[in-house]
Amino acid sequence: MMFLSNVTVFMPPVLTLIGIPGLESVQCWIGIPFCVMYIMAMIGNSLLLFIIKTEPSLHEPMYIFIGMLGVTDIVIDTSIMPKMLGIFWFHVSEIYFDSCLFQMWLLHTFQCIESGILLAMALDRYVAICYPLRHATIFTHKLVVQLGTVVILRAAILSAPCIFLIKYRLQFYHTTIISHTYCEHMAVVKLAAENIKINKIYGLFVAFTVTGFDLTFITFSYSQIFVTVFHLPQKEARLKAFNTCIAHIFVFLQLYLLAFFSFFTHRFGSHIPTYIHILFSSMYLLVPPFLNPLVYGVKTKQIRTNVVKMCCSSNPD
Repeated sequence: MMFLSNVTVFMPPVLTLIGIPGLESVQCWIGIPFCVMYIMAMIGNSLLLFIIKTEPSLHEPMYIFIGMLGVTDIVIDTSIMPKMLGIFWFHVSEIYFDSCLFQMWLLHTFQCIESGILLAMALDRYVAICYPLRHATIFTHKLVVQLGTVVILRAAILSAPCIFLIKYRLQFYHTTIISHTYCEHMAVVKLAAENIKINKIYGLFVAFTVTGFDLTFITFSYSQIFVTVFHLPQKEARLKAFNTCIAHIFVFLQLYLLAFFSFFTHRFGSHIPTYIHILFSSMYLLVPPFLNPLVYGVKTKQIRTNVVKMCCSSNPD
């Protein structure tokens, strides 16, 4: 114990986020596009939520799920961006240990929620296209509330042990410097001077459980949708049915492709420069909230129509 105390830090009260290692001299410039994406994401998702809330015709399961996705994107971006910009622009790199753990829990919880919402949206489209006559009786508002509750509880329950395993299991740390722009689970765990095997295993368990379960059923849902759509007799009907899914498919693909690239480069890409890891980890959290409202605004007719109506009503000319 005396040896450990001479070479490690015992339960550090403050940690230091250094941002993007190797790019410290240009971080102030990197912060500009990041800030622009953050502002656009906040405006786009807030506008999306306002339209869905105020337009009664959009109080349907599909749009409720889009609204939930918007809330999730706002929380994810807001949980990391103020601190990230503080590091880039004002060199405010210190963060309390408990605040770091809270940011980590918030971030991973809402990432899990986002995955669950995408699954719920895929199931909604599956029922709407494969069983259109039963959709209204199956996807009631009660079911939407129940699905939302399950998604939130699953995320909170699965994410909580990661925090407790760090807080109460890891006491000694090699360093207090985190080579990252935010408090990511493995970036914090790797600071510890103790055996982190359990933390690694549980982190992988959560990642593969959530992603594996959701990805399996999302893939199944869309594969069944494609089979049903291609068997429709009329071309117009096929295009209309496919068009109701295209926005969801794009959101699903860009989120999971970025997630997988970030995950595998962080854990297995030892030959890839660290700044590439950090940049892609940050982009993985920033790009989807920025693109999602644009995708739904362009590809979803009802939302696009209400945006145009709002713009026209605000311009008397």
